[in-house]
Amino acid sequence: MASDFINIGGPASAAPKWRRKWAAAGTALLLTGGLVGWTAADRGAGAIGASVDTPAAVERTVDPAAGTYAPVVERAGPAVVTIRSERMVRSVSQELPDHPLFREFFGDQSRGQRPQPDRREGGMGSGVIVRQDGYILTNNHVVDKAEVVNVELTDGRSFKAKVVGTDAPSDLAVLKIEGSNLQTLTLGDSDDVRVGDIVLAVGNPLGIGQTVTMGIVSAKGRATGGAGDGSFEDFIQTDAAINRGNSGGALVNTAGELIGINSQILSPSGVNIGIGFAIPTNMARNVMTQLINGGEVRRGKLGVTIQGITPALAESLGLNGTTGALVGDVEAGSPAAKAGIKSGDVITAINGESVKDSNVLRNEIAQLQPGTSVKITILRDGKEQILDATLGALQAAGNTRDGKGDGEGEGTFGLSVEPLTANRARELGVEVTSGLVVAAVTPGGRAASAGLQAGDVIAQVDKKPVTNGEDLRAALKNGSRPALLTVHRGGVTMFVAMPRQE
Repeated sequence: MASDFINIGGPASAAPKWRRKWAAAGTALLLTGGLVGWTAADRGAGAIGASVDTPAAVERTVDPAAGTYAPVVERAGPAVVTIRSERMVRSVSQELPDHPLFREFFGDQSRGQRPQPDRREGGMGSGVIVRQDGYILTNNHVVDKAEVVNVELTDGRSFKAKVVGTDAPSDLAVLKIEGSNLQTLTLGDSDDVRVGDIVLAVGNPLGIGQTVTMGIVSAKGRATGGAGDGSFEDFIQTDAAINRGNSGGALVNTAGELIGINSQILSPSGVNIGIGFAIPTNMARNVMTQLINGGEVRRGKLGVTIQGITPALAESLGLNGTTGALVGDVEAGSPAAKAGIKSGDVITAINGESVKDSNVLRNEIAQLQPGTSVKITILRDGKEQILDATLGALQAAGNTRDGKGDGEGEGTFGLSVEPLTANRARELGVEVTSGLVVAAVTPGGRAASAGLQAGDVIAQVDKKPVTNGEDLRAALKNGSRPALLTVHRGGVTMFVAMPRQE
């Protein structure tokens, strides 16, 4: 039986958010051939500083030889909360056409059927209080499209929460409650985590109440699959038991520091089999800080399509190993093009830091802010070169701002886009040479409701060309009637009407 990645939180009866099943803690898929970009750890030039205090050193809370982790649990437990969300699910009328043929087979059932009433759907997950003024870190899929979010503390208190912001590409969200005497968890440095370290997972699995499980760090830097959905991954893998309801909960070390946000599991059955994944705190810290300070996440962009290097490719290219990222295409006018990067180059380092593979490159570039200057080491025809580039801004339209939990937010429409390149056009089977490729669509968002799909190419809005994210945003905002999109899907041109921002 094939194993699936499964989100472990969110609406109880909702279909999985991602194209694969994601069990306990949702996530984003690796885009092996996508435009490089992301924001994560707050290290290096151009990175965003964290707003959460992190002591330079934290003494180890417990000696494993003592035979108990109770001191760690006493510190971490009160900072981990249960999150309950509600959203209204609109029903679809099943009324049959009033036609003699239907009346012959279905009788009067084909006429006058009453539409089914909308229903309210509930979901549950976990979260971590990270600031004493009430900020809570959790997964995006736990509160996705929620209209009401409530937070329950271990001391019995309950608060209505405000969704400060969400970021679908990282599957992270920030909530805010108004309370006093709140216990918080210190954010540790996830880069210091080692494979083999003992960790504890804290959350509310299956709604039975706060539960603590123990395991070790099984691996670092995991990416759990799939290209094309525009998400970013750098997971800590653990065998600490994680199940549905653990999404957004804490992964802590034996010093009682938060090192990850539990996000998903790999399972053929939907229950834990010892393969769980947590978003590292160095990724979560940056996203959280940007959402709190500005309501959105800005990610650096180099403007190249990249892929991993297989042993066969390495042999064909005359490389000594498979480390690095192979450049497939360079976007015209992009920072990469201006720096002199060409198709066929192998990017081996950023600012002197070795690039292990294409996923590492995406994260390293995108953790830096637009406008940051970087030195890029490449191999071209067997010779090493160092090129200078100034990063652009990765265009994405999937952040939710300031309390809106519907996954769209002010100025966004539930989709992420990338500029169309010649190689991408050939892959998609479209004849147009300019436009925007839909990289990801938020389920239930305006784009999805209008019928847009990942892989569609948006060439025009209201008969005017669009070539970047800003053009698209502006075109979708302006006008009183629904926007008319000219869309190419495979070899077919179609028109899609999409509601504008209210």
